[in-house]
Amino acid sequence: MSETLLKVVVRKRENHTDGVIALELASLNGEALPAFEAGAHIDVHLGDDLIRQYSLCGDPADTSVYRLGILKDPNSRGGSIAAHLNLQEGTEISIGVPRNHFPLEMSAKRSILIGGGIGITPMIAMAYSLIAENKTFELHYCSRSRETSGFLSELTSCSFTKHVDMHFDSEDQRLDLEAVLKDFDADTHLYVCGPNGFMDWVISTAKNLGMPDSNVHKEFFNVEVETGGASFEVFAEKSGVTVQVGENESIADALKAAGVKVKVSCEQGTCGTCLCDVLEGTPEHRDVYLTEEEKEDNDQITLCCSRSLSPRLVLDI
Repeated sequence: MSETLLKVVVRKRENHTDGVIALELASLNGEALPAFEAGAHIDVHLGDDLIRQYSLCGDPADTSVYRLGILKDPNSRGGSIAAHLNLQEGTEISIGVPRNHFPLEMSAKRSILIGGGIGITPMIAMAYSLIAENKTFELHYCSRSRETSGFLSELTSCSFTKHVDMHFDSEDQRLDLEAVLKDFDADTHLYVCGPNGFMDWVISTAKNLGMPDSNVHKEFFNVEVETGGASFEVFAEKSGVTVQVGENESIADALKAAGVKVKVSCEQGTCGTCLCDVLEGTPEHRDVYLTEEEKEDNDQITLCCSRSLSPRLVLDI
């Protein structure tokens, strides 16, 4: 679970709305940053043990900067508030190298991109990649109002503007999702990111219309996780430490209390930062990071939220 860290500086900050900022991060010496693909995110280190993931929303062809959009979440656990307060122009921070758990299927004949609120950010990078390859796609931006929406100027003046449709609740422009999806075929792929209720609506509608799960790609950024359950034992093989995980305790917290170094970020099973190999036992998967196929293998577990169906787990940590 080690990670290469990059030192970067906030080169530019834009306040798109009262609650949305856009940041450009550049290397300290002006050199190009590591390349990334559309759908990728980075870990942003905002303080001691305060790490948050933000999607890269710039053009993947431009590695001079990493571009982020950050919403000040009223239910923030500290991350977005710290970002809005502390990430000013000239601020130096550490970030992880780009990781991509939400990649584009570039062989698709048609791509449908749907972003709800700040979930528009990975869709912007995807649109840049698709337009560069002259692919057939459409981008739907759904939000409460223009006043609360970031990136409007860019989306109305960029290279893929003609592919963008905006839907604002305040203007009675709700997305007609069934109409958008009605003509899908085996070569149509759907991508969605946004608030939980919005995600559930898009995913369930696609499923009800018969779109295969393999053609529906999703990225959660905030998930309600059930953490309680029966206690069980965990043996950290590399560390030689055995802990008892309490009924309302996470594996990560139990291991950290015993002195085992565990890297945790989202604490909701969405990012994969705390993913660990399982050597023995059967996990109870409560994350949305692993695919259903990966969960069936039972050889990995997210330490921040998942538990155990067996009395004992042996982990490779």
